[in-house]
Amino acid sequence: MIKEQYKYSELTSKIIGCSMEVHKILGNGFQEVIYQRALEKEMALQGLSFAREFEMPIFYKEEQIGTRRVDFLVEEVVSVELKALVKLEDVHLAQAINYLEAYNLEIGLLINFGAKSLEFKRLINPKNNQLNQENHNNQLNQRFRR
Repeated sequence: MIKEQYKYSELTSKIIGCSMEVHKILGNGFQEVIYQRALEKEMALQGLSFAREFEMPIFYKEEQIGTRRVDFLVEEVVSVELKALVKLEDVHLAQAINYLEAYNLEIGLLINFGAKSLEFKRLINPKNNQLNQENHNNQLNQRFRR
């Protein structure tokens, strides 16, 4: 379902659709790497541009302290983190959000192929969301001050 108010909604809907197709064909019970390979094939079939196992630097106080590979970086704007677990836990959500912050990306997806039904969560970088909210509030304040 495309919700116009969400940034990159059309793109994230396509990624979720590809994930649903993979889950429909493979079901649950495989290792994460199998789903990663299948999703790579499905996204290519759907014409999406992506990098698999995209290595991104991690910074601490403006100094690079390491790197982390995101499962997929789609269209250079959406990170996709895959799991193959019976149940997603809060720690997985926190990890995926931390990656968004570290990579300075606005939108991400956390997709779990391990459950009987595909699970997915659309993630918004809280730092970007906070900046957007502050900008929105500033615009409202300016509009009504006159």
